[in-house]
Amino acid sequence: MASGFFALFDDIGALMDDVAAMAKISTKKTAGILGDDLAVNAEKASGFVSSREIPILWAITKGSFLNKLIILPIAFLLSAFFPEGVTIILILGGVYLAYEGAEKIYEFIVPHPKAESSIAVEQQELTEEAILAIEKDKIKSAIVTDFILSIEIVIIALGTVVGEELVFQIFVVSIVAIVATLGVYGIVALIVRMDDLGLKLMAIHKGKKGFLYAIGDFLVKALPKVVKSLSVIGTIALLLVSGGIFAHNLDFLHHFLETIPSFIRDLILGLAVGAVALVLMMGVKKGYRLLKGDSKK
Repeated sequence: MASGFFALFDDIGALMDDVAAMAKISTKKTAGILGDDLAVNAEKASGFVSSREIPILWAITKGSFLNKLIILPIAFLLSAFFPEGVTIILILGGVYLAYEGAEKIYEFIVPHPKAESSIAVEQQELTEEAILAIEKDKIKSAIVTDFILSIEIVIIALGTVVGEELVFQIFVVSIVAIVATLGVYGIVALIVRMDDLGLKLMAIHKGKKGFLYAIGDFLVKALPKVVKSLSVIGTIALLLVSGGIFAHNLDFLHHFLETIPSFIRDLILGLAVGAVALVLMMGVKKGYRLLKGDSKK
């Protein structure tokens, strides 16, 4: 009897070792999306009064956990009864990621003017109700974006273990989902508080320059640059991740540019698919605007 218990513990230990190993691999595969998730949420959680940044970030974090509670059961059911659907969703998600990456590059090359309504809101003094409404809208926007990115994180993680037993899949993908949420929003919390820490260090010297003052000044000035650099890194990561999805899940692309480094191939594939998706989407939007204009006439 005792030997049976020890054998059971040994099997559980072996299973958890395998789970940890596959969770590590899955987390690496989702790193690109996590980078974009980090950049998006750092941007959305910044720009508020210091005392409101953490409460807003906590609200987004709770929304992210809720997103994954919705997505995970659906993903596991799909894997159990229609595993081919995982690959289909993975490829469709890859197209979306490539489109998002290409759109960000297009917006950088062809800058869009800031909306007049946003400028007006920043220039006028807002009531407490108006500020809360803006916070609520920004939280809602961040949670919706997180939902889309969470689908990709879960599906990519699931794609690495889709041939394994369901219990193994649940362990691995759930660990990746939890690590993704805690890791991303924990880092975002540190980023959005950089300037406050910097100001406190500067205040210690009461305006006089010194070692701590220099560090504080660096942190204050670094915050916008960190957020901007995360956005650039996230854009490149989106294209790399999407290109990797196409290369590994579409048979006719397995040998595409196989003589060059894989990351360059993935970047080219992601950028090519993203450019096509962007042109098609711009055409759809233009057609919709024309139809809407005709209907008004």
